[in-house]
Amino acid sequence: MQKIKNTELSDEEIALLVQNGDKEIFEILIKRYSQKLERYLKKFLNNKDDITDLLQDVFIKTFVNIQSFDIKLKFSSWIYRIAHNEAINILKKNSRTPFSFDFLDTELFFIHPKAKENSCDLAENEIIKKHLEKSLESIPIKYKEILILYFYEELSYKEISDILKIPNSLVGVRIQRGKAEIKKLLENKIN
Repeated sequence: MQKIKNTELSDEEIALLVQNGDKEIFEILIKRYSQKLERYLKKFLNNKDDITDLLQDVFIKTFVNIQSFDIKLKFSSWIYRIAHNEAINILKKNSRTPFSFDFLDTELFFIHPKAKENSCDLAENEIIKKHLEKSLESIPIKYKEILILYFYEELSYKEISDILKIPNSLVGVRIQRGKAEIKKLLENKIN
């Protein structure tokens, strides 16, 4: 009975319980975020073993640093921030060229899942999805991560702002610029 009740708790309530010494309940957070974070990390890394290792590192860092989590904030933003930082560290480490974050838009191709009722079936087409995935690999990381968080992970501007530590307004600007980059790449493939 207690187990069922625990699964109904919010992420923040579970984090508080972990902070207060109930270490076993952390498993619920792992179950809630494993698939989401794995999907997120797949957009940055190709190797399955690297993704698994990185995911494990994210959960270890989350557990080790849970005392620093402010339960008044959203747990999802906090754990995505940890995943984001770990992914960027791997990308920096594996990059042969100097890594910069200064590479900081296409409504047709990116339709937010919450606005699906206004979308056409174009986004469901597997060929277009394949082109979008390839295009995502070719755009600067600052646009790529924003598009992934917004369109694939369905996070709000506020959550993305918290994860990336940038203003809400910049989130919108980067989404628009990222979509423009994708549109340019897709137009070049067509022409």
